[in-house]
Amino acid sequence: MSEMLYWQALNRAMDAEMAADETVLTLGEDVGLYGGTYRVTEGLMAKYGEWRVRDTPISENSFTGLGVGAAMLGLRPVVEIMTINFALFAMDTIINMAAKIPFMSGGQFPMPLTIRMPGGVAKQLGAQHSQRLEHMLMNVPGLRMVVPATPQDAYWQLRQAIRSDDPILVLEHELLYFSKGDVDEATLAPPIHQAVVRRPGRDITCIAYSRMLPLALQAAETLAAEGIELTVIDPRSLSPIDWDTCVRAVEQTHLCLIVEEDCRFAG
Repeated sequence: MSEMLYWQALNRAMDAEMAADETVLTLGEDVGLYGGTYRVTEGLMAKYGEWRVRDTPISENSFTGLGVGAAMLGLRPVVEIMTINFALFAMDTIINMAAKIPFMSGGQFPMPLTIRMPGGVAKQLGAQHSQRLEHMLMNVPGLRMVVPATPQDAYWQLRQAIRSDDPILVLEHELLYFSKGDVDEATLAPPIHQAVVRRPGRDITCIAYSRMLPLALQAAETLAAEGIELTVIDPRSLSPIDWDTCVRAVEQTHLCLIVEEDCRFAG
């Protein structure tokens, strides 16, 4: 076990999967020579070459479509979209191709496609760069979505996503990239879509994910000093959602507080 930053855990996961499977490749803006906007692909081009670590033009719809085609032909592409806000340019490809081709082909074409992208409010960003948009994408049949909040989950959920034959969105957060945590690369990873109880309590069940999880845990510490104990649930996945874990916790406390950085309606 070693302590590392969130982005380093993602980088380690990418390296491990590319070393284990030569069909794994990554593509996106600045993923090659620059090493990724948030350093997630740092060093990978030097190690695996430009054919497996591909810099692309600024055309999200085009290179996401390239990822879809590569997945249809048996590769395992990891597409990096610089921010979920730019994924709006690739919605046709994500929703009408990645999510639907496996069904429209009667299963002849699986879609082992992973799309990584950060989102949310960060520092020095305008409104058009500060959205989350998971409320839109988690409602698309055929798409799966995970929201790792810790370096450990970032490591294992990315590796599990790459190994999956389904299209999976790995939704990261700009303000988590430099958060620290222990990463055990040898531990047995929980199922990719399984929720986790981060803190047990008796009074209120709080469900929080991504950047909101550390804030919820901080609030739980403050409330504990006043005699109020929160159960903090990290869903880890938004599509599908592990309802069983969430419902069991609410049945114990009878109160539920959801903390998310998304739209109030249909969030």
